[in-house]
Amino acid sequence: MLPRRQEYGMKRSGGARSGSVINFRSAMKLSSGRRSSAVLPSLLTFLVIVASGGLLLMIEKGMLNGMETPSPRGNGRQLDLHRGQAGDILQEIRNRTIKTMCSQKNMPHSVWSLSPLQRKTLLQHVLVNDEYRFLYCYVPKVACSNWKRVLKVLSGALENVDVNIKMDHRSNLVFLSSLKPEEIRYRLKHYFKFMFVREPMERLLSAYRNKFGEIESYQKKYGAEIIKRYRKGRAKDAAITGDDVTFAEFVRYLLDEDVERMNEHWMPIYNLCQPCAVSYDFIGSYEHLESDAEFVLQRVGAPPHVHFPERQTWYKPVTTETIHYYLCGLPQKLLRELLPKYILDFSLFTYPLPNTTTAHCRH
Repeated sequence: MLPRRQEYGMKRSGGARSGSVINFRSAMKLSSGRRSSAVLPSLLTFLVIVASGGLLLMIEKGMLNGMETPSPRGNGRQLDLHRGQAGDILQEIRNRTIKTMCSQKNMPHSVWSLSPLQRKTLLQHVLVNDEYRFLYCYVPKVACSNWKRVLKVLSGALENVDVNIKMDHRSNLVFLSSLKPEEIRYRLKHYFKFMFVREPMERLLSAYRNKFGEIESYQKKYGAEIIKRYRKGRAKDAAITGDDVTFAEFVRYLLDEDVERMNEHWMPIYNLCQPCAVSYDFIGSYEHLESDAEFVLQRVGAPPHVHFPERQTWYKPVTTETIHYYLCGLPQKLLRELLPKYILDFSLFTYPLPNTTTAHCRH
């Protein structure tokens, strides 16, 4: 049985502001009922950050939806001038947003200030390479399988990244959670630390299509229970296979889940990697995966023959049309309640909120 959250602390909201999929004040009200371990910055701070440089207006008008977003570089790394002026502005906004939001008193400032559950989740998602002295926080559905291949090649457990084998996500990998506290502290202080992010709704759709459309174990464990819980007249149906979960049913399930206890494939990136508790040296983005991965490999001093794997031929990308189809097909009420669950991913990594206005969805 799927664990059902006992108390649904998020207040259901009303209508959204015209021109935007979500009213920011409503969004923050929705999140205000969360337990203290997941508390967000104040509404004023959030609005000041997002409004920086006119970004709020651009989001409201949907002006950023077609703009290429650069990857954030940790610790104020110099901007990539070749990305252009718009990219430089967004780059700077990302760096300042992370720094400003994480400086708030109610945000964690170290791994040891996290709750036991938060710290356990983080340490279980940070991979260690002692030879090249780096830490990588993996995020499912953000090319983490290919990064694990790279780590296995660097450790000598795999001949090359192109070997055609099924990925074992646990063997021949060292997790930060397996080390002693003093060993963890040393590596957090002295090793190069990086992670990769992806547009939140794109990542969510990727997880939904993969896990409920292709993976039988997820269909049986999660899909069957979701259908029993949210589809009328199926609560006691023992013949449910769980292979036809609708996206709306999946969203209803997410709304009833505590973000800190979600499955890692749809848990918010913030909760997986805790970018306020860990000062990452580099935060790459899925949108610039090839160039950002090359930067990391050069930065850690990987041998020239080690390259980042190309996407598999069977990979089904989440396109703009795919996002449009699924999000515009959702009842607006569900979408308004879903976005606050991932608001820190949108705001910290400055991804524009999805445009699902009536006019946009008619296209």
